[in-house]
Amino acid sequence: MSDDSRPVYLRLREIIAAAILDGAYCDGDMLPSVRALAAQQGANPLTVAKAYQGFQEDGLIVVKRGVGMFVAEGASRRLRETERHRFLEIVWPPIAEQIKRLGIHAEDLDLQRI
Repeated sequence: MSDDSRPVYLRLREIIAAAILDGAYCDGDMLPSVRALAAQQGANPLTVAKAYQGFQEDGLIVVKRGVGMFVAEGASRRLRETERHRFLEIVWPPIAEQIKRLGIHAEDLDLQRI
């Protein structure tokens, strides 16, 4: 895990969300167990459980008792909409202001990498 100052469970949520948005886990797919994800990320299982709990409360994952946790139907679409809104409303404005302040133009940006 990185040195990020945000709480670990928020960083884990970001990792899980990115995996869903990137298609590593599609709607209906089984997610790694709490213990497996904790081992993979070097995190405490209780912290992973907290991250998963937040997704469950948001209706993005469903728990099937005795089986595991799964990405809810429509979760990737809803997550993409939420993250897109957050980016445009919170993340982008300071970036746009910095671009303007530095005199960066569209042709200066390497949009081929997107």
